[in-house]
Amino acid sequence: MKRVVVGLSGGVDSSVAAYLLKEQGYEVIGMFMKNWHDGSVTISNECPWLDDSNDAMIVAQHLGIPFQAIDLSTEYKERIVNYMFAEYKAGRTPNPDILCNREIKFDIFLNTALKLGADYVATGHYARKEEIEADAGPDRQGKKVYRLLAGKDPNKDQSYFLCQLTQLQLSKALFPVGELLKPEVRAIAKKAGLATAEKKDSQGLCFIGKVHLPDFLQQRLEAKKGKVVEVPAASSVFQNGWTPDDLAHLTQPYSLSPEIGEVIGDHNGAHYYTIGQRRGLHLGGFEKPLFVIGTDTEKNIIYTGMGEDHPGLYRQGLFIPLTDVHWVREDLKLKSGESKNFKARIRYRQALEACTLHQREKGLYVIFDRPQRGITPGQFAAWYEGEELLGSGVID
Repeated sequence: MKRVVVGLSGGVDSSVAAYLLKEQGYEVIGMFMKNWHDGSVTISNECPWLDDSNDAMIVAQHLGIPFQAIDLSTEYKERIVNYMFAEYKAGRTPNPDILCNREIKFDIFLNTALKLGADYVATGHYARKEEIEADAGPDRQGKKVYRLLAGKDPNKDQSYFLCQLTQLQLSKALFPVGELLKPEVRAIAKKAGLATAEKKDSQGLCFIGKVHLPDFLQQRLEAKKGKVVEVPAASSVFQNGWTPDDLAHLTQPYSLSPEIGEVIGDHNGAHYYTIGQRRGLHLGGFEKPLFVIGTDTEKNIIYTGMGEDHPGLYRQGLFIPLTDVHWVREDLKLKSGESKNFKARIRYRQALEACTLHQREKGLYVIFDRPQRGITPGQFAAWYEGEELLGSGVID
């Protein structure tokens, strides 16, 4: 009998994942990961992880499976929290959910499970995995290759969050709810009498529970008054005459400077803001809403533009440095000098957009068929062929 350790988060998806695996005849162990308990950052008076841990334990008892909680908060702080603060400080916007999957769930947690003699780990992600045999060269020996596919539920597909996984990590992963729609998952939970059947989905970060991100950051990053500059849409900085093969220029962020706009107010620290952000500027009296189009954390300046259609919000492409390019399907990796058409997204739940990937010596250039809104350094771009996620990388 194959043994699988399920990451029970205290939510309905992982509860149903455990139930389904038990039904399928696996030997199932439930494990709750405690990733966060730092009293120095007061998050709120509630203590969500305690509730979640209890819910996970109740589900495990109901299913009659062994349960244990493991404390990964030290590793979490080192690998995720410290990285996040460093990125925000540098004016970039990290994605903790993707990192948490790469560094915690499918690394530390996976290794813990393997030490318990597990064959697999399972999570409640809405994604699917498929095993195929890829041609392995002259001897024609088929080599096992794992495909990471979008979840069946178009509203819940979470393949994007798994975009940094490797073949080895995928070989050990099971996603039991990936073939289901969310309402079906809730119906199964109800029928099976699981305590989490009606529990609301958790929002956002994979570790902070019910936290408001800016508050969380502000407790660690010092507030620092700086200027807000409004850049007119007609500014020549947005008029580029680059040719389609000028990849370096097409993927470069706009070169914004205070001279091209006018100072319209103050802010409390450029590192609290991200491109495309509208809320939190606290500046009124403009005929259209203001959006952040750029931040400079060294000079502590925020650049804004007026209106949804401001050209500063849109860019034709993005660049991923070579060391940040990751292929889930290494067998399909582009060689330097090669280009190929794919579809990509630059944030969770964004519709896939047609683009061309150009692999060059310095890294990967992604040029979209139509300009994309809010391309943000530090976030991940992930590219797909059909419903298969092939690779991803951190936007420079």
